[in-house]
Amino acid sequence: MSEPRKLEVLRAIVEDYVHSREPVGSKALVERHHLGVSSATIRNDMAALEDEGLITAPHTSAGRIPTDKGYRLFVDQISAVKPLSPAERRAIQSLLEGSTDLDDVLDRTVRLLSQLTNQVAVVQYPHLSRATIRHIEFVLLAPRQVLVVLIATTGKVEQRVIDIGQDLSDEALAGLRARFLGSLSGTPLSQLTRSLPGVVSAVGSGQRQAAQALAHGLESLAHSSREDRMVMAGTANLARSNLDFPLSIGPVLEALEEQVVMLRLLSEMAQDPRGVTVSIGRENPYDGLAEASVVATAYGPDSTAKVGVLGPTRMDYPTTMAAVRAVARYLSRILGP
Repeated sequence: MSEPRKLEVLRAIVEDYVHSREPVGSKALVERHHLGVSSATIRNDMAALEDEGLITAPHTSAGRIPTDKGYRLFVDQISAVKPLSPAERRAIQSLLEGSTDLDDVLDRTVRLLSQLTNQVAVVQYPHLSRATIRHIEFVLLAPRQVLVVLIATTGKVEQRVIDIGQDLSDEALAGLRARFLGSLSGTPLSQLTRSLPGVVSAVGSGQRQAAQALAHGLESLAHSSREDRMVMAGTANLARSNLDFPLSIGPVLEALEEQVVMLRLLSEMAQDPRGVTVSIGRENPYDGLAEASVVATAYGPDSTAKVGVLGPTRMDYPTTMAAVRAVARYLSRILGP
């Protein structure tokens, strides 16, 4: 059996099974893929593929389905990620552009990616180790009640209502805001705790209590911004793929709900030269994802956060890889400097 034909037969089996969810027989391959050889030859080729552990027969079916090893070889043979169609690129551009709020952008991203791939889409919040303070706002809501708003250069907006412990006029609060913003604008979030005492000590004793409370509020918001988080969409797509999880869909849902599992998995996925990384079935370090595949890539100015999709191993890998890469590129462009 020649290597090129082996790969061609494997590709045909993967494509047919992904499309139909039915085990693929030699007769169907000959009819649909014009492989240029007889059905008997294809049967011999399929037997060789089965001996190598690339395909298997489910139950007593005459047809064959790909194994994790077969999917891996198929994915590795994708030399370049195909571009999306102009219509798909326009859809991404129109949905993602026009928003500067990070929460909104990431929410749009996962909803779009889920629609493009019919899988669960996930995105990590950008790591803010390099993020700096873009803006600070204090809004007096009631006596002693102030809305503290912290905006990072990534577009991340954090806000919280705090009690400042003393009555202040709008003018006095505006003066404090100007002092904090003037001293802290451009400060890395990671250094904010170090910088705040100097700002507070420069405030007159009459407003020191309020300044201290505002400093604590900003510190807690900066800490919230640095927490590893992710957002997801399309969990309902898993329910429609229930047949693709013969053991149980429960562990997959648990992995999504337990965000630390997905965050760790995304963080540990090495970047592929093609720009998109694929982790298939039992390649996933978490046992609960033994029947799932994850397709992900990095995005953002420092390429430390990941965006991707999770679905059954019976996945349209070329289309999914293309969608993930395209969405990541648009996302990087929107969030870039």
